[in-house]
Amino acid sequence: MDTSFHSMNNLFAQLGLPDDDASIESFIRQHRFSDNSIRLNEASFWNEAQARFLCEAIQEDSDWAETVDQLNAQLRH
Repeated sequence: MDTSFHSMNNLFAQLGLPDDDASIESFIRQHRFSDNSIRLNEASFWNEAQARFLCEAIQEDSDWAETVDQLNAQLRH
């Protein structure tokens, strides 16, 4: 069993986004959901590869799932 921990910085790097703390905070502020019924991977700001990665991380309960869940919560907070 893989017990890797992926930080939010690692997730943003994996998604091909700026991964420094200030950029992550800015991204979250800029992209907060106004409609909580939208699934994370269906948000309009992801490209196809990013959306697929986020969807698969949750569906497959991969070692990224916890960090993706954290991002989802922060975008909805």
